[in-house]
Amino acid sequence: MKTKKASIGFIGFGEVNTPPEFIKERCAAAAEEFRKRGLDVIEAPVVNDDPAGALSDAAIAALQGREFDALVVCVAGWIPTWAVIRTIEPFKHKPMLLFGLSGWRENGHFVTTADQAGTTALRLPMSEMGFNFKYLVNFKDQVPRWDEAVAYLKAAIASKALKGALIGMCGYRDMRLYGTLYDGCALKSVIGPEVEHFDLLEIKELEEALDADEIASMSEHVRKDWVFTREPQTGTVEASVRLALAMRNKIADRGYQAFSFCDVDGVKRLLKFAPAGAMTLLHDITDIPTVPENDSYGAVTQLIMNNLTGVVPAYMEFYEFLKSGALMGVPDYVPASVCDGPVTVMPNAFGSFGEGLLNVSKVRTGEVTLTRLAKVGGEFVMHAVLADAVTPETWEEAGWAPPAPQLPSLEMRFRAPAEWFLQNVMGQHYIVSYGNHLDLVREYCRMNGIKIIL
Repeated sequence: MKTKKASIGFIGFGEVNTPPEFIKERCAAAAEEFRKRGLDVIEAPVVNDDPAGALSDAAIAALQGREFDALVVCVAGWIPTWAVIRTIEPFKHKPMLLFGLSGWRENGHFVTTADQAGTTALRLPMSEMGFNFKYLVNFKDQVPRWDEAVAYLKAAIASKALKGALIGMCGYRDMRLYGTLYDGCALKSVIGPEVEHFDLLEIKELEEALDADEIASMSEHVRKDWVFTREPQTGTVEASVRLALAMRNKIADRGYQAFSFCDVDGVKRLLKFAPAGAMTLLHDITDIPTVPENDSYGAVTQLIMNNLTGVVPAYMEFYEFLKSGALMGVPDYVPASVCDGPVTVMPNAFGSFGEGLLNVSKVRTGEVTLTRLAKVGGEFVMHAVLADAVTPETWEEAGWAPPAPQLPSLEMRFRAPAEWFLQNVMGQHYIVSYGNHLDLVREYCRMNGIKIIL
C-alpha cells in the first residue's frame, strides 16, 4: 500500500477594488509554497466580491468533481464575508484552513491589503455556521507560517485516510496480553479503522497454495540481497519465504492498510519457528506498517504516523531505562527503511522455538518521534515524545542460542526526563518515526478529540 500524495483545494480571495495583481500574484505564490512542501494543490481562480458572483461560481466549478482532502481559504486582502461563504459552502463537508496572508515592504515602507480585516470578519461566522476549520494568520514582518499550515492540512488528510481503513489481525491476544486489546466501537467511531481478525490456519492454507517456482525465486532473492552472519539450516530460508508470501497474498486480497499477528502463541508455537525473517521479507515486498503480538493500538498508531508522514514507521520495545532515556530494540525484525546498511540476518533459535532468520541489522540514528495510542479512562490518549536516537553499547538479550545476537536497537535520549515518560508510558511497544513530527501529531489529535500527552 503506497500512501497517495496529499491533495488540497485552494481558493484565493480579495476585494473587487484592490488591484488584482496584488491578490493573484500573492495567492499563486502561496499555492506554490504548499506544493514545495509535498502537497498536490488544485488551484481555483481567485474570487472577489463581484455582485453577480461570477468569480465565485467559477471557483466552485473548478473544484467540484475534483478529489481533494482539505480546502485552503487563502485571504489575501479585505473581502466581504458573503463572497467567501458563497464560494466555500459547497465544500462545507471538508476541513478548511482559513489562512490570512500578510503585507510586504516596498520602496522603504510597508504595504498591506488589509488581509486580517478579511479573516477576522470571517472567523466567527464560519464558526457559528459549523465549518470545520483552523484559523491561521501570518504576522507582519515575520516568516510565513507554512509549516503550521501544512501540519494542519496533513493532519486533515490523515484523518480522512483513517476513516474506513482496514487493519488485518492474524489471531487474537497473543500471550494473553491486556495492553494489546482494543475497543472496536470506540476505535471505529473516533478514529475510523476496522480491525479484521482471521486465523493462522488461513495463512497455512495459503502457504500450501503457493507456486514452487515463486518460493525458489524469492528464496534466491533473500540469499542474494541479505547479509547472513552464518549459513542457515536446510529449509530455514524457504520457511520464512513461504510465510511472507502467504501473508502478502492475504494482505493483498483483503486490502489491509496495516497488519499484526499472533507471534509467540501463534507462529512460534504452532509453526515452530520465529517469523522475523518472514516479516523482514514482507517489508521488502509490501509497503504497509506491521507490528507483532496482536498489538491493536500499536497498529493504529503506525497507521496514523504512516499517513501523517508518508513513511512506514518501525516499532520498538523497551529493554532498559536510563536516567536520560531508554534502551529500545526489537527481538525480531525491522523494515529495511530504518536499517543503517544492508539487511542482516542471523539464523538463530530462542528458547524452545526452532531456527528462524533473526534480523540483526544496524538501525539508523538521528532525531525521532516516539508515539503510542492508548485508551485511558474511557478516552483515547496519544503519548508522544522527542528523542535523539544513538547507537547503544554492546548488549544481548538472554535466551538466544549462542553466540547471542546484537538485536536491532537504539539508545533513546529523551528531550524530557525519563521519570516523566515512565509515569505516562502506555505499553511495551512504541512507534518510531524519524524526524520531529510533534506538530503533526498535535494537529491530528486536536482534530479527532484525542488527548495528547507531550
